[in-house]
Amino acid sequence: MDFSPKAFCILHSFADSCAVGNVFEGPNLHSCVDAINLADGGSGVLLLYGNYGGDRMNFDMASKLAATNDIETVLATDDIASASREDISKRRGVAGIVFAYKAAGAAARSGASLKDVADIARRTVARTRTIGLGMKSCRLPGATGEISELRDDEVELGLGIHGEPGLWRKPMASADALVDEMIGRLLEERPDDKAYRRLAVMVNSLGATPLEELYIAFRRVGNVLVEQGLHVAMPLVGQFATSMEMAGLSVTLCFLDEELEKLLSAQANCPFWSVQ
Repeated sequence: MDFSPKAFCILHSFADSCAVGNVFEGPNLHSCVDAINLADGGSGVLLLYGNYGGDRMNFDMASKLAATNDIETVLATDDIASASREDISKRRGVAGIVFAYKAAGAAARSGASLKDVADIARRTVARTRTIGLGMKSCRLPGATGEISELRDDEVELGLGIHGEPGLWRKPMASADALVDEMIGRLLEERPDDKAYRRLAVMVNSLGATPLEELYIAFRRVGNVLVEQGLHVAMPLVGQFATSMEMAGLSVTLCFLDEELEKLLSAQANCPFWSVQ
């Protein structure tokens, strides 16, 4: 993410460059170095990515090889199914990282310093929680079956986007019952600061789940949150973090404060997020 006022943030208010690896592999070292150098506009670079071993290893090394030493790193850890609250630093980053991208990008566009933008990203991550529900696992190209086999009448709560095991596997239930448990688990991890009762909510397709089914889930998400005295200030429904046509969805809650809500609603323009 580039903090130069002449940078991409002026146009898009999102990330400036991205290092891409092969399927289910972290980007290689050279890609990470190139991404850092391309994003550097002279005011420092924020590295913002999911908490995965390969990504951490290569970006840590790339930070030492890049043209700039003015680098901050923030890891997304929003997947509550991947580790306990006590081990939050071990959690994976999934769809909730999109909120951190947006908030940090808007802060950078406003002229905030690298340190301040990194602090915004950290606060967004700290206030964001995601849980997924798998109906059919992902399949690697050329493989004869899914990474984790699920029967047609089964669902798995917390199934990871790379096929990592979830919290439980049970027979299919109604959409309302499944969403109720997902929201219940997310609200159990609500930040201690309860002064703000406004949320950004993302219902995300993991790849193969159509928009119509996502709206069924979102209807129940909204009803449950209203019953809890919470207000959905920013609803997002669609494909934001997919996994090889995996059938299922994830629900993300970002517990807003005044500054985060302002940053998330700031003007932006990219293929999957447009605010005028």
